[in-house]
This record gives sequence, C-alpha cells and structure tokens, in this order.
Amino acid sequence: MMRVIFLGAPGTGKGTQAGYIAKKYGVPQISTGDILRKAVKDGTELGVKAKAIMEAGGLVSDDIMIELVEQRLSLHDCDNGYILDGFPRTLKQAQSLDEMLRNGKQIDAVIYFDVEEDDLVKRITSRRVCVQCGKTYNVITDPPPADNLCEVDGGEIIQRDDDKEETVRKRLKVYQESTSPLYQYYKARNKLYSIDASRAVKTVREAIIDLYKR
Repeated sequence: MMRVIFLGAPGTGKGTQAGYIAKKYGVPQISTGDILRKAVKDGTELGVKAKAIMEAGGLVSDDIMIELVEQRLSLHDCDNGYILDGFPRTLKQAQSLDEMLRNGKQIDAVIYFDVEEDDLVKRITSRRVCVQCGKTYNVITDPPPADNLCEVDGGEIIQRDDDKEETVRKRLKVYQESTSPLYQYYKARNKLYSIDASRAVKTVREAIIDLYKR
C-alpha cells in the first residue's frame, strides 16, 4: 500500500497524518493546495489560469486540478508511491485519476477519515491563528497565551472568519455534497478503508499504520 488517497472533510486531521505517514514510508505527500500555490508562485500556464480564477472569487475547475495532479504524479519522486491529500474531491476527478493511471500503477487504497459533523465543527471553531506568523492554536488542546499574543513574534491571535461556526457548517455541507459519491465509488472498487478519526492523533496514526501492514 504505497499509492494512497486520504479522504476526509476539513478538520479530520488527514493533512497532519499524511505528513507523518509520508515521512515514515519515504513517499511524497501531495496536497492540491500546495500544488496550486506552487503553480501560481512559479507562474506556470496552469498557475496563471488558476490565479485569475481565484482572484475573481471563483473555484478552480476540475480540469485544471486534474492536469496539475497529473503533472505532479509524473515526477520521479512518485515512482515508489505517494499520498494524495485532498484529491480527488469530486467524482469527475476520481474517474479522471483512474484514467490517467490506467497504463500505470493504480491507487492501492483510499483511507476515509470519519468524524461526526458536530465534532468537526468543535475542532475547527476552536482553532486560533497568529495574524503575523500563522502559528495555530486550539482553545481546547493548545490554548493561546492569556494575553492573546503569539509567543513566537507577539502577533495578535484571532479566530479567522473561515473558522466561525456558520461558515464551517456551510463548508462542510459543500464538501459532503461534492465528495459523498466518492465514498460509494471507492467502496464499490474494494479500495475504501474507513477509520474513526475522532480519536487521539496517536491512536489514529497507529490505525493507519496497521492498514499499511496488511
């Protein structure tokens, strides 16, 4: 199990786990957000297109995301496997991923991070961020200093608008509507493994490693 998709809503912890697992097994963690930011920064043809869409307040199309991922998977550091973090997000993306890998190495498994919506809302709305350096805190598990100033650079610590409950619930609704078909898509192909991601970080990590050992 080296070519793996981590599937789950925002706040499920899949990004944190992907970083650890990728390092443990010596494969790249491929995040669509990272790919987008790099393409925009490098001024590639696709990056220029994506930047224009984002600056206009739109969503980057499936076609652009699919092409960006295909370019990333063609690099040699993916030869021995990878973790896709945040891709695919739609059925079209999943079908296109299967097509691009048709003559190569197919996805081995999809690990679904299962967390109840109310738990996700609690996790995300508890997040706080330094406005200067971006250091993150959590009012439950890692509270900010009493003076609400970052101990790294003294910046003010705030709750971002994206982390407020109304916005979070809207984001989760959009996510579920677009990605729920993926659950059945991969289940029908016997590639889906669901884990309870509401547990402690270490416990979830051990569950993922157990899957890799199978």
